[in-house]
Amino acid sequence: MKVSENSRKLSTDEVNALMDGLSSGDVSGSSGVGTELEVAPFSFGADDLSLMGDYYALRLINERFARFARSVFQPMLRVQPRISSFPPEVKTFDEYSSSLDSFMSLSTYRIEELRGSVLVVFSPAFISILTNAYYGGNIELLKNTRQEFTATEERIIEMINTDLMKQLKFSWKDLTPVTFTKLGREVNPQFTNFVDASDLVIICSFVVQLPGVDAANFDIIYPLQTLKPIASLLRSRVQSDIIEDDLSWRDKLENAILEIPLDLKATLSQPTVNMSRLLRINVGETLEIPISDKIDVFVEEIKMFNGELGEYKGHAAVNINKRL
Repeated sequence: MKVSENSRKLSTDEVNALMDGLSSGDVSGSSGVGTELEVAPFSFGADDLSLMGDYYALRLINERFARFARSVFQPMLRVQPRISSFPPEVKTFDEYSSSLDSFMSLSTYRIEELRGSVLVVFSPAFISILTNAYYGGNIELLKNTRQEFTATEERIIEMINTDLMKQLKFSWKDLTPVTFTKLGREVNPQFTNFVDASDLVIICSFVVQLPGVDAANFDIIYPLQTLKPIASLLRSRVQSDIIEDDLSWRDKLENAILEIPLDLKATLSQPTVNMSRLLRINVGETLEIPISDKIDVFVEEIKMFNGELGEYKGHAAVNINKRL
């Protein structure tokens, strides 16, 4: 084995000093061991992608997904959010989970084609904003000291995750087809059955900019081992012509489509009357019209929602209960 010119053996005094330090449990720089050497700090599980390249295609997938995700949040927030993706980071799962609060939404999905999994992480504060806005409230951060989600918030989480996974699947399709199957959801990072604490994961973070409140964010986590089989594809720049498109043109087209006015109609009642009764109706008569608890809401004559009659700021309103 060839030894570099800069390497050298420890002197007898340095070896003795090192052994004394080990015996006492105190090894410090004052012992005289290698004091003239420079030590470069190294962070295990560093937040870069040097272990498997720069994952160029993954960054493009994230950028594409950030644009597609607007269609998930816009109907809930009733505004067009601005969503951006951060460069992917690599850390151990323990490092990542220790940065989370003890109360989060952590949904695990299996990636069938890669025989691996993916984790979708939301903060309860963001879920609260989405829930409040979806049911007609303002976009504002509400104080929350609870350690569990309400049934309504659970429903919102399910809706968001389902739609996001559809968009994530579409974002991956030009690189490799993927299918996501839900495995489960936890609220405490310590109890999530995702990967071992020491396993490396790729953290894809997305920031959602909202009017009047601090930006919210959510994460999509891939185990490094899950993406290893397609590492060469993720490093490839050949896919850029397919994935990377004209953002300006797409944004303008998307904004134009979102501004198209649509007729909205809520059907309160559809009573029936026979012909003989119709012929006997005179001016001034009162017809009874029963109003059901269930109200159908139509968009351009297509039934899209079920709701119930209510009031909002002194005006009659329909509270949407179900998307059809």
